[in-house]
Amino acid sequence: MAKTLDKWQFGDFQTPNELATQVVEVLKRNHQISPDLIIEPTCGKGAFVRAALSGFTESKVVGYEVNPEYVSDARASVEPSHAERVSINQGDFFLLDWEEMLNRNTGSLLVLGNPPWVTSSELGILNSENLPEKTNFQGRRGIEAITGSGNFDISEWMLLRHVEWLEKHDGALAMLCKYSVARKIMRKLRQSKEHRLFGHIYSIDAMKHFSAAVDACLFVLTTDIGNADCEVFDSLEATNPAYVIGERDGFVVRDIDTYEKYRGLRGQDSVYVWRSGLKHDCSKVMELTKQNGAYENGFKNKVDVEPTFVYPLLKSSDIGNSRTDICRRWVVATQKFVGENTDRIRSEAPKTYKYLEDHAELLDSRKSSIYRGKPRFSIFGVGEYTFLPWKVAISGLYKKLNFCLVGPIDGKPVIFDDTVNFLSFNTESEAKFVHSLLVSEPARKFYNASIFWEEKRPITAEILRRLSLKEVAKYLGVLDEYVAHVENRETKNANGQLSLGIAEKATKYKRASST
Repeated sequence: MAKTLDKWQFGDFQTPNELATQVVEVLKRNHQISPDLIIEPTCGKGAFVRAALSGFTESKVVGYEVNPEYVSDARASVEPSHAERVSINQGDFFLLDWEEMLNRNTGSLLVLGNPPWVTSSELGILNSENLPEKTNFQGRRGIEAITGSGNFDISEWMLLRHVEWLEKHDGALAMLCKYSVARKIMRKLRQSKEHRLFGHIYSIDAMKHFSAAVDACLFVLTTDIGNADCEVFDSLEATNPAYVIGERDGFVVRDIDTYEKYRGLRGQDSVYVWRSGLKHDCSKVMELTKQNGAYENGFKNKVDVEPTFVYPLLKSSDIGNSRTDICRRWVVATQKFVGENTDRIRSEAPKTYKYLEDHAELLDSRKSSIYRGKPRFSIFGVGEYTFLPWKVAISGLYKKLNFCLVGPIDGKPVIFDDTVNFLSFNTESEAKFVHSLLVSEPARKFYNASIFWEEKRPITAEILRRLSLKEVAKYLGVLDEYVAHVENRETKNANGQLSLGIAEKATKYKRASST
């Protein structure tokens, strides 16, 4: 048990010899690296030290390790013929005077290794002493900036220290880390106008090498003329990048070459606006299922409410798996728009109001600040668009572009949870047309070039809004049909008048068809 605890306390995932050798081969083959000095800041049992000594036959290698047993193992594993070129020392990364050590050496530098794969919160839970001094290195605000309480990967903190080394010394960095950490480092570099580093990411199989279910990579930074772009390779065997990450038009895109090809499709559409689904923060009360024809809440209690405020609910798992015809859940939608007075429920649906009052303690104690000062039993992510009969929806959580056409269920408009993004329509024909634009090849190529599938929630409304459906229609040669649908989009307000200036917008788009 003690050894297992130590493993997690130090983020200890020893690098297999084969993987360390592959990394050195990549550095020589793809980057022609030939360093004078190689530093392994957390060398463990010495896999990278041995690989570096064998691969770079003229380089001096220096390793540091906090665990004295590992230091002894690493020293004993070095071949006698390499003894004059290597130095392995016990030392804590967070306490060593790296600047003093680096300033003693001249020539090109390679920082090589495998920093701890663990977060500051995980170390805090273990009461680990192997933590960096708290600083506001992520540029956080408020109390997190003061206390350093924001959770972060220890490897991110360490890699940023290595980046500082390369600002003063020519050379390269090559580290195994989580893919998300590599992207965060590149994001930091983009914020600096004077950096001189170029990024390269090589995918590795973390399950194969470390029995860890995480997106991992070899992250290489070289001191070329930096432009904040980052080449991404499918594997350590690849010699050419699969795509290049970079900043274009004010945001970072996953594949700059594909994005450049389809960048003419960008632009926010003023008619079709992506929305996120309903937010209520109390699923056991607000979400219902049906058992033998009767509603049941999350407490497995039967619920007697009028149908007036109950709507079919589809969640991310339904949209992600294209289950759009059958409803397994229903939701109590207490408002038609944010801030609407909920007292009307008392007169329009007294049984529903009594049900809400019976669970008022839970609803009133919802923690999010968005409910403060709002009418009782409020919800969010709701508006006129929520109750239109037809939608095109996509899950924000699933790692695929699966746009679903969704119509009414049991005669009522479908509502989505807040992990689903959607567009709303009055007619089936308009919804089908817009769906055809979204599943078209140019639209899919544009989105695929923009979305980072490794993110926890890769598809956001912000990303979806980058695509102009008008430009897609123009690209596909169906702009006239687009204009016709805009002209027929007669969403009416309570007075029966055209709302939101739809008529004026339609006229504008009709003029655009001749340009």
